[in-house]
Amino acid sequence: MEDLWWKLPVAVAASALMLKAGFALLGSFARPVPDPPPPGELRKIKLRYRCSICAMELRIDRAAEELPPPPRHCQEDMEFVAPIDE
Repeated sequence: MEDLWWKLPVAVAASALMLKAGFALLGSFARPVPDPPPPGELRKIKLRYRCSICAMELRIDRAAEELPPPPRHCQEDMEFVAPIDE
């Protein structure tokens, strides 16, 4: 019984924290997707390319288009590997 005095405040604090996190998660679903940036402005993208000749890899973080043309390396177009999910 003597160890019980601290368990109730810890349980209330943990419940409040989980409730706040749950409301934040549900609130994030309710926000609309922002409009795309105006033309010419850099967009955040995450693409990975690999040179088929020397196996050099390149990651593109920002570009003016959502799917820019592949970069060139060793006088050849690089191969699209996969988008990076982070």
